[in-house]
Formats: sequence, C-alpha cells, structure tokens
Amino acid sequence: MAIDESRQFKPINIALLTVSDTRGPDEDTSGDLLAARIEAAGHKLADRAILRDDADLITAKLNEWIENPDVDAVISTGGPG
Repeated sequence: MAIDESRQFKPINIALLTVSDTRGPDEDTSGDLLAARIEAAGHKLADRAILRDDADLITAKLNEWIENPDVDAVISTGGPG
C-alpha cells in the first residue's frame, strides 16, 4: 500500500519494551535501533523499559502504558530465543 502524501503526518507517542534476561541498557542494541528509528520517523519515544522474561512484570508494564494517555502505541522486542 502506498503512502498517501496528501494526508498530514501526525506523530504518535510510542513506548518501547525490550524483554531480556541478559540485556541491560548498555547492551540493548535492538532497543537502541528501534528508539532511533522511532525518532527518525518523526514520532516521540514516550517511554522505554527493559524487563526480564516474566509474564507478571510484562503484563504490569503493558497495563501501565495502556492506562497512560501519553502513550499511543507500544513496540516490543526480545523475548525467549
């Protein structure tokens, strides 16, 4: 599908979640790449988190972002390999 250039671009606020038992802020290269691409596309990185692979932690963070009116979308990366 082609981009309709007659429509005005509307940036959105995106939260980014990395799921990993082994990565921290210094090693999260996939998260860094996604954050850079979000901002390069003209969107705002509303929040970013790195959580271990624990369903309760992930669910709590996603619910927090769902309830936050300043978050329009969530992108996640990582998880069990």
